Amino acid sequence: MDVSQFPSPSFILEEEKLIANLEKIAAVQAAADIHIILALKAFSMWPMFPLVGKYLTGATASSLGEARLIFEEMGVKAHTYSPAYLPEEFSELLNYSSHLTFNSLGQFYQFQEEINNSAVSAGLRVNPEYSEVETDLYNPASPIGRLGETRPNLPEVLPQGIDGLHFHTLCESSSHTFERTLAVFEEKFSPYFPQLKWVNFGGGHLMTRADYDRDHLVGVLKAFKARHPHLQVIMEPGSAIAWQTGFLLTRVLDIVENHGVKTAILDVSFTAHMPDTLEMPYRPAIRNASDPVAGKPTYRLGGVSCLAGDYMTEYSFNQPLKVGDRLILEDMIHYTMVKTTMFNGVKHPDIAVLRANGKLDVLRTFGYEDFKNRLG
Repeated sequence: MDVSQFPSPSFILEEEKLIANLEKIAAVQAAADIHIILALKAFSMWPMFPLVGKYLTGATASSLGEARLIFEEMGVKAHTYSPAYLPEEFSELLNYSSHLTFNSLGQFYQFQEEINNSAVSAGLRVNPEYSEVETDLYNPASPIGRLGETRPNLPEVLPQGIDGLHFHTLCESSSHTFERTLAVFEEKFSPYFPQLKWVNFGGGHLMTRADYDRDHLVGVLKAFKARHPHLQVIMEPGSAIAWQTGFLLTRVLDIVENHGVKTAILDVSFTAHMPDTLEMPYRPAIRNASDPVAGKPTYRLGGVSCLAGDYMTEYSFNQPLKVGDRLILEDMIHYTMVKTTMFNGVKHPDIAVLRANGKLDVLRTFGYEDFKNRLG
């Protein structure tokens, strides 16, 4: 792929790869006879919503803004969940929602009259207190956590108006992790199932990863439905939709060296444009580069912001880098564009789609007014 004429910096979605992921997910949806919906918190690139809507049955929102975006750009009402709802937004949020999950019984009671007088199906998030996620930042299953009610908090009978239960304790997890989590969920909460219409197994199901066992997932889901045939099953994977479907294109602006350590300064910022690389942290793969190799040209990669820690430790390249070289940071479409900021007023990457015919469509560019309008 020749990226020499593509604008830099830019997030570039490869449409063919997105379609391939959607086909895999749609096959699971059909085989297991469940509903799989898009989680906007991972992928909110709304110009692609009509394409996503051809394969999936809806989308999930975590805010009024996301719910409205789903309604306006995908043409469906959202499955909505938030840790807490703003009273001044709640009536409007109901207009954009088909399902709405409360994080606590307290929030349900606060809005019970409004939700029961609407056509929206209400649910309650629960915490099964089981998770195999090792990074605390992404582990919602702490017994003293803030996301969802634990079993000891619940009455013997759920309040009238609760149609579903929702858990979300996975993160880029396998079907076998899901199977073990589901067993704990059933053990703790199955006494409530006769009262329910649906269950939502949340996100974190990385079913488009190359080593993910989709056949096993289908088997787990079919077995659950056989045990509880009256329950509609919903899943809302985030990363799986846009997993490995595109990249962040950047170029080298300068190369500085201190005490033998070379740093290539890029036209992007890790803290502003890829915050998870510092928060989680994780180390992005770079095309045609590797971890440090003795004897090969090796560089730290520095962001363009003034934050001292805006860099990644060394990578090795086949040839020495020079000013103007373009680098491809892989797998930068999910959980990346949705988290970018305009810290320091640095140039925000363009958003583009690489079509199947090789044509690049630049969907969005950002300028001074975008930066200014965020601050006043």
